[in-house]
Amino acid sequence: MLLIKNGYMIDSRSGRQGEYDILIEDKKIVKIAERDAAGEQIGEAVCEKDCQVIDAAGLIVAPGLVDVHVHFREPGFTHKEDIDTGARSAARGGFTTVVLMANTKPAVDNPETLEYVIKRGLETPIHVTTCANVTKGLAGKELVPMKELATKGAVGFTDDGIPIMDVELVRRAMEEAAALDMPISFHEEDPAYITNNGINRGKASEFFGIGGSPREAEITLVERDLQIAVETGACINIQHISTKEAVELVRRAREKSSNIHAEATPHHFTLTEEAAIKYGTLAKMNPPLREEADRLAVIEGLKDGTIDIIATDHAPHTAEEKAKAITDAPSGIIGLETALPLAITSLVKEGHLTLAEVLQKMSTNPAAMYHLDAGYLAEGGPADLILIDQNAGQVFTEYASKATNTPFTGWELQGVVKKTICDGNVIYEA
Repeated sequence: MLLIKNGYMIDSRSGRQGEYDILIEDKKIVKIAERDAAGEQIGEAVCEKDCQVIDAAGLIVAPGLVDVHVHFREPGFTHKEDIDTGARSAARGGFTTVVLMANTKPAVDNPETLEYVIKRGLETPIHVTTCANVTKGLAGKELVPMKELATKGAVGFTDDGIPIMDVELVRRAMEEAAALDMPISFHEEDPAYITNNGINRGKASEFFGIGGSPREAEITLVERDLQIAVETGACINIQHISTKEAVELVRRAREKSSNIHAEATPHHFTLTEEAAIKYGTLAKMNPPLREEADRLAVIEGLKDGTIDIIATDHAPHTAEEKAKAITDAPSGIIGLETALPLAITSLVKEGHLTLAEVLQKMSTNPAAMYHLDAGYLAEGGPADLILIDQNAGQVFTEYASKATNTPFTGWELQGVVKKTICDGNVIYEA
């Protein structure tokens, strides 16, 4: 048994906040007891003598975070990251559940690769789930056997990293995903508009003397896919939204369908294209960092619920790859370990969102979209929790990930994950 006492609990699903003791046994929360006015630890009264006690005085106790957009690079690219190191990085960041993207080699477009990834995930201390691809070989030509892969354990579908350009194929994919009651996530960048990906067309592209990636690349596909989603009733997720126009398109579409979701990354609500100029390839990502008006629109979308998910798009690359020229280096940054501190620093401390609202977008909402038993604290619920010191600061100089490709190294950020607990076991402590 494990007793967490003296902490301030925030559960966004129930809306419950306050001073509670939480008792855990056999991977489940068995008791949540409110302390009385005298500060009595009521939960301790039901804790037997062999109980491990964690004193969470001064800390926030919240559900383990859920990231529905991560790349652990296995199989095929384990020199960048593997499922073991990705899981350790997630645990350090407070994530107890992750959803892997399927752009591996081989791709997760067949039962054998899917079963391999699921098996490897079960060997880690966190809950590792995975999407399957939408199209075979990420080629955008033929749908995968979606029903079969759902039966084998895929939690959703995505060709993340590559946009699907065949509009009728997109429609058929949405129709099948809707019939399966499963989410389908879209990477929205039309390559017809892009000269050099990863860098915004504007001040940043002019600085590097390249064509860059214009906002229209995102806007056109977001508009197309939202329309199809409204028509089919599919549950879709617009991934890593970056433009003010796309935020507004999602806002309007959500008025027509409750099955439309959108995610923002910490780098898109924290940085602008100025960071690409300053940090070079360490701030190169798809879609690229945009202008200040876009960053503020993303924040406004988070505030009013248009954007209901915060996801990292954790994308590890080697130092050698990122040392290449701006046009040759791969896009993407790591993000699991800095995500919550960035959200606290950029959103909570700046007065845009409350911590409860941030936690809802980083646990409750993503878990609900993927139908995962995660992202909440309740008796009988999973014993996946994090303990946070929201007022402590930290400077990131090293990572549990294999990779270090991030512009946030050396930044002083607010908020420290003190402990991560998954299935009732302490899997990380600062």
